[in-house]
Amino acid sequence: MNWQDRLIALAIVAVWGFNFVVIKWGVVGVPPFLLGALRFSAAAGIGLLFVRRPALPWRWLLLYGLTMGLGQFACLFSAVKLGMPAGLASIVLQSSAFFTLLIGMAWLRESFTRWQLGGLIVGGVGLYLIGGLGAAGMPLAGFLLTLCAAASWAFSNVVVRRIVGAGYKPDMLGLVVWSSLAPILPFFALSAMFESASIDWAQVASGKSLFAIAYLALVATLFGYGQWSKLLSRHAANVVAPYSLLVPLVGVFSSAVTLGERLSFWQLAGGVVLVSGLVINMLGPRLLALARRPALGRA
Repeated sequence: MNWQDRLIALAIVAVWGFNFVVIKWGVVGVPPFLLGALRFSAAAGIGLLFVRRPALPWRWLLLYGLTMGLGQFACLFSAVKLGMPAGLASIVLQSSAFFTLLIGMAWLRESFTRWQLGGLIVGGVGLYLIGGLGAAGMPLAGFLLTLCAAASWAFSNVVVRRIVGAGYKPDMLGLVVWSSLAPILPFFALSAMFESASIDWAQVASGKSLFAIAYLALVATLFGYGQWSKLLSRHAANVVAPYSLLVPLVGVFSSAVTLGERLSFWQLAGGVVLVSGLVINMLGPRLLALARRPALGRA
């Protein structure tokens, strides 16, 4: 990967990490379901003008949109609204990698490698430290909803595997943009049922709320996924994917600087253990090969 692509990858990481701070700002003035509706309306309304529809049946676009869009962000936005710290949410959401393994095993009959199993166990310990020993100062409902968001994101990952397994090769940006149509009406319906009495339209139209909607739709979605898909088109997935491990680091740092959030000892320890599990899951064989190389050279 050349230095220009490395800078693009780091820019995406910064955008996705800061995304959690923006969500925190957004739910202050816009209720979670309405925020989801406006976010996906803006992403679809602009994205559809420039992005070609992927050659997929509508059922796959709808399924991906309902899992990645409605399921993930209804839970995540609600979790943050209930008081889930933004930095901690950026860590816990990464457990989607482990849920992906479990759902893939149940739905697609996939099997674990020993590295994936080891990463799953280590990640589970990290979640226990965060949700058990680190539960003080964190709403239980917010933690559980963030786990539900991670599970929904994982389900959407398995949907992509199922799509590829069916012989399709979708462009990820096209998939994200066109599937954004699916959650719009459900989000508006949920907002009408549960949030109509709490909507302050002056707050929705405030500068901070409009910035949050624009950032979530245009920067995090269209820019983030657009550039990520370009990187994946130029480089192998195992070269690009490790950069995503930096997202929680940016999330924790940016939430500390902008929101004044501070993680407790056990929350921080759990976050380190959870990310370590992700590293084992994603990079275990490569790290082992690097560790053995000097020994082989001396031999």
